[in-house]
Amino acid sequence: MRIRFTKMQGAGNDFVVLDETRGTLGLTPAQYRFLGNRHFGVGADQILTVRPSPGPDIDFQYVIHNSDGGEVEQCGNGARCFMRFVRERGLTTKDAVRVQTLSGVIEPRMGEDGRVTVDMGAPIFETEKVPFDPAGLTPQHEGAWQTWHLALSTHAEEAIIAVAVLSMGNPHAVQVVGNVDTAPVATQGPLIEHHPRFPQRVNAGFMQIVSRSQIRLRVFERGAGETLACGTGACAAVVSGIRLGLLDPRVDVETRGGRLTIEWAGVGQPVFMTGPAVTVFEGDIEVPEQP
Repeated sequence: MRIRFTKMQGAGNDFVVLDETRGTLGLTPAQYRFLGNRHFGVGADQILTVRPSPGPDIDFQYVIHNSDGGEVEQCGNGARCFMRFVRERGLTTKDAVRVQTLSGVIEPRMGEDGRVTVDMGAPIFETEKVPFDPAGLTPQHEGAWQTWHLALSTHAEEAIIAVAVLSMGNPHAVQVVGNVDTAPVATQGPLIEHHPRFPQRVNAGFMQIVSRSQIRLRVFERGAGETLACGTGACAAVVSGIRLGLLDPRVDVETRGGRLTIEWAGVGQPVFMTGPAVTVFEGDIEVPEQP
């Protein structure tokens, strides 16, 4: 099967974008893995699919698969690329659209400066909805919120880390580190992602506080490994920092792929994320029936 694709990136978080507004391609998890493979396919952190509106007051459906082939609930950097894609392809003339994801409705908006702002919805803090199992743990109160102590262990390393736990439509565990350059992302990231207290796995964030209005961030993403940027991870980190009393309501997030701006007014309010969305190239690829 030969398919048309668009390669895009948002702050270095890169995507293969597929247009299924005229009909679904019916790709299998193995075929999504093929597209995401950087040696044999196109190469991407996630594969994003644009589908027609599934209901009233919704413009499009947004489907996300990680490079491991698994479908996930949300991708913030991808949402910005989604908005640019539907505008550039002439699928809409609107400056803002309502988009259905697996975890709810988001509203990306084109800005005059070329960046895209996404209303990511309100963060979720109830542990059962993240989901996160706190049974037997004692919350460590900080600021107006809490962190949780998690034990990590391998043959080479044993550690107790303090993480803030929340969902931005997908689960996140955020820890504060002194320096993201030397943070143990490669070793702790997989252990946190697969920690048994997160039944649906989790994205692991490593946040360095630069000032009350600036952080540096690295994220080991569930199903993708460390990426150059993670939009929902940036939202989760800033929300965590605000609730822990470390950050102001508007924060610039410096990732390895670029800068994102996150704004949050407090509990019950939506998180707004602003950042770049760039088309890299377009092409066609032959996708094997059984990669």
